[in-house]
Amino acid sequence: MADPKRFEPAPAPARPAAGGIAARAQAKREAPYLAALNPEQREAVETLDGPVLVLAGAGTGKTRVLTTRIAHILNLGRAHPSQILAVTFTNKAAREMKERVGHMVGEIVEGMPWLGTFHAIGVKILRRHAEMIGLKSDFTILGVDDQIRLIKQLIEAEKLDEKRWPARVFAQIVDGWKNRGLTPEQVPGGEAASFANGKGKKLYAAYQERLKTLNAADFGDLLLECIRLFKEHPDVLKQYQSRFRFILVDEYQDTNVAQYLWLRLLAQMPTTAAPSGGLVLRDASPNSSTGRAERGPYGDAPQDEGKGAANDAFDPHPEEARSAVSKEEAQGVSLEDTWGEPEALDSGSSPSVAAPGMTDRKNICCVGDDDQSIYGWRGAEVDNILRFDHDFPGAKVIRLERNYRSTGHILAAASTLIAHNEGRLGKTLHTEDVDGEKVEVTGAWDSEEEARAIGEEIEQMQRAARDEGADHPLDEIAILVRASFQMREFEERFIQLGLPYRVIGGPRFYERAEIRDALAYLRVIAQPADDLAFERIVNTPKRGLGDAALQMLHDYARKQRIPLTEAAAIMSSTDEMKPKPRNALRGLMESFARWRKQKDTLPHTELAEIVLDESGYTEMWQKDRSADAAGRLENLKELVRSMEEFENLAGFLEHISLVMDTAEGDSEQKVSIMTLHSAKGLEFDTVFLPGWEEGLFPHQRSLDEQGKAGLEEERRLAHVGLTRARKRARIYFATNRRVHGMWQSNIPSRFLDELPAQHVEVKEAAGGTGGFGMSGYGPSRFDEAGAFGSKYTTPGWQRAQGRRGAGGFSENGQPRYVPDGVFNQDEDYGDDVAPPRSSSPPPGGGRSAAAGRREGVKPRVPLTIEGELIAKSSGPASAFKTGDRVFHLKFGNGNVTAVDGNKLTIRFDKAGEKRVVDSFVERV
Repeated sequence: MADPKRFEPAPAPARPAAGGIAARAQAKREAPYLAALNPEQREAVETLDGPVLVLAGAGTGKTRVLTTRIAHILNLGRAHPSQILAVTFTNKAAREMKERVGHMVGEIVEGMPWLGTFHAIGVKILRRHAEMIGLKSDFTILGVDDQIRLIKQLIEAEKLDEKRWPARVFAQIVDGWKNRGLTPEQVPGGEAASFANGKGKKLYAAYQERLKTLNAADFGDLLLECIRLFKEHPDVLKQYQSRFRFILVDEYQDTNVAQYLWLRLLAQMPTTAAPSGGLVLRDASPNSSTGRAERGPYGDAPQDEGKGAANDAFDPHPEEARSAVSKEEAQGVSLEDTWGEPEALDSGSSPSVAAPGMTDRKNICCVGDDDQSIYGWRGAEVDNILRFDHDFPGAKVIRLERNYRSTGHILAAASTLIAHNEGRLGKTLHTEDVDGEKVEVTGAWDSEEEARAIGEEIEQMQRAARDEGADHPLDEIAILVRASFQMREFEERFIQLGLPYRVIGGPRFYERAEIRDALAYLRVIAQPADDLAFERIVNTPKRGLGDAALQMLHDYARKQRIPLTEAAAIMSSTDEMKPKPRNALRGLMESFARWRKQKDTLPHTELAEIVLDESGYTEMWQKDRSADAAGRLENLKELVRSMEEFENLAGFLEHISLVMDTAEGDSEQKVSIMTLHSAKGLEFDTVFLPGWEEGLFPHQRSLDEQGKAGLEEERRLAHVGLTRARKRARIYFATNRRVHGMWQSNIPSRFLDELPAQHVEVKEAAGGTGGFGMSGYGPSRFDEAGAFGSKYTTPGWQRAQGRRGAGGFSENGQPRYVPDGVFNQDEDYGDDVAPPRSSSPPPGGGRSAAAGRREGVKPRVPLTIEGELIAKSSGPASAFKTGDRVFHLKFGNGNVTAVDGNKLTIRFDKAGEKRVVDSFVERV
């Protein structure tokens, strides 16, 4: 008989036996979260054993699959929350994943400490084993500024010229090496020799050593040191391999080499025989025969991707919030948590990453889309996803191809376009939705007309929606550009229209650092008393005028109650300052004096170029080898181009002041303007895709640096752009675009011919120019029916006159068709018969052309007179009078200075004084 005083605890509940009543009853139960899945999604959720690759196309429910899979694992009891490793790229994605899982399974999700970004999880591991890698558990994670400051110290210690070998550039090089999993010993000699006359490897080693002395790590170390920890301490690796029963990875196509190696080590299955020595990694280097192309030492990005030209500082990990790797979060999970026993799985081996005593079958599920790998410039390796079945033999590949976002025509166009890529696993998106509107392709004469046409179409969409009693919110409209310098045209146009907009992924054009600097120079020239502008650029670029020199200027200016520029002129001629800053200040003030004199004699655009060159500002960015330097230079060129629309510098600066003062309303609906790289993961009802021209899209820099691989990434970027649209996708290209201050004719992008004709509608711009088959010079005056008289009566001449003149133009700008035999030379076709207006850029600028094309201004239709085929040179008194403001197709805007019959003497803004017939001008 049992002793009643003796307490025996009840045995722990056993897991339901396979094939038992409980297990069979559990299997019969239909989980509610499975009901909403389509067959492919459900297969991806329920395939829990072994490696699985889910190829999830755009809009196919990727996030739903990933979160439902986690909920399914927890619901079936296959693992505890602490035994699931779920890796994402951003803190936002990690929070969203956790919230969704919580809605399905409840508070149990709070016990998932290993759900987060690569770096957040990496720092947790490092803090627990910091001593093994030469750090303490409270090590500091350096920010970008501290990282650059430390590198500057090392460059100075090596007695190198920091201007020639900038610390910011070397910081990017080091980050690129770490993203590829390279320690100082592993850096190829050729790459190491490219910086500081061959001292790159030595500086890298000194930098890493200095980090250890400071008990610090940078963001690249959070994975690189993890890899070193796992390789040098197999027992630690085995602990984590045993702990993580299930590994899930989001956006696998965007992983870099270091992330790939980190995952591959954790995804191996430990066996009973633990290795005694370090791990042996074979064929896993970034330059191995796996197909990954070797990247340059700088990891240079094509213009304006990702970070954008607006960023003021180098940031190697823009997606990572610093809070994700805080000490408190990193220490929030105890090692005493339950360590799950791994289930027996089939063993295998991989030629990529092999370790003694380990097999290669693990429950790893990677979700991604090889057709959306667009961050190669940031170190992402699309080959990681392409070789998944090679890394994990026997892996199951599940394709999610049913799209829930876009209409049929958009999906067909995107799928046909991306099918031209050879480096892909292959899938075809389809939808059960309606076909919707076809993808529209429109050619514009220039970038100004492109922006005007898009702005007008947005307004037309809103009017049409209101007429139908509906609404087309501005928040559901996006303009996706390839390069950030394209944004200025749209910003200017939307300000003129009063159309609210927001720039996503960076500041507005005139708020960018390089634009503010350039404007500060111009403000000081126009207004010497502008102390704020002078203070901004007095030491930009670096002139040796530090805080001490600036403080002396401030003190003297306040004491004498004079502007800083006046104080600088006085102090540069005295001995209060040390010789070096005094000479630098004297040179700067002499330059400002020279520029002010040139302001009265030179065009303001030419003056701006001189200022940027002579000040050294342009050279500063030319020497900067960072990824966003090229974009900043393009923005400066775009700024100079924008000045051509104004008569003088004062008018331009006044316009900028009004633009900058535009009120921001957070609750107001706005059109979104962003780069294609910033648009990934977003969706809109209507998407405009301007700038589809060779050299811009695909970007020439990508083609030059990466060849075929660069072209394929550009095509993937086009695919991403199209699949952002739910209902409407509008593609534009410009026949002419201003590049480096010169008008250049452009060839439409090769991607346009790769679109399926049956799903695309080619439309002509309202101006009637820019499309295929156009001459590129606008309509000729010989096309104007009334511009010439004729006594010819041949059938061909009469048909030509009928179609060109009498037919006129319809509301959408298309010429009316007049069948043979219908034309009557004596018939009056009304005032709406107007010759087509050219949208070609006038000599020297774009504003005059824009003024001539404004809505509601109809050109005067010349009267038909009898005579030979010659321009009309006589006629009744002109309706114009002296002082009238007029527009001429060739010469642009001007003022009438004299009237002689129907002949006008006009002083044009750009072309000077000309004598023309009044029928060739129109009032402005």
